[in-house]
Amino acid sequence: MDADPTANDDVTQLIAAIGPRLRALRLGRGLTLDALAAGTGISVSTLSRLESGHRRPTLDLLIPLARAHRVALDHLIAAPATGDPRLHLQPRHRDPGSVLLPLTRYPGRVQVFKQVLAPREPRLVSHAGYEWLYVLAGDLRLLVGDRDLTLHPGEAAGFDTAEPHWFGPAGADAVEILHLYGPHGDQAVLRTGPAPA
Repeated sequence: MDADPTANDDVTQLIAAIGPRLRALRLGRGLTLDALAAGTGISVSTLSRLESGHRRPTLDLLIPLARAHRVALDHLIAAPATGDPRLHLQPRHRDPGSVLLPLTRYPGRVQVFKQVLAPREPRLVSHAGYEWLYVLAGDLRLLVGDRDLTLHPGEAAGFDTAEPHWFGPAGADAVEILHLYGPHGDQAVLRTGPAPA
């Protein structure tokens, strides 16, 4: 029986996606190549070649990287999906170094994303809706109208998107956020607040 040619194509695509995934993980954690090299024992040049796709990933390289990033090995490899397809998330790569991962699929309702944002030039936009941003790692710069804010891990902000706005890394390193968007101006309802003094 002849081998299925599409199987080779699938493997090639899986391998080609590992480099960008490694880079997004590293940037999302705010690590330099030097810092990652020190933590894994893998040389800077090898890490750079892995991320750019010029070095074939092998288990002896991927295992220490999975440990360093605190993720399962199959997260690096993105093994073919099994089981309930509703549970499998499909990242979208936007600007170089930036990744958008939709966490919900409810048309017309509040949408939730996990994002890794690489450094980029501010460009204010406005549109209908309401957004909330929660910083997971790195520092986020948020421009809303004439306000210029810097949010740190654990801090959040919400704003009406009809107001001109932009958000991205506050410095030269990537930032990782949770991003909620209400297309009709939906706003969060807080059911609890801080305990009374």
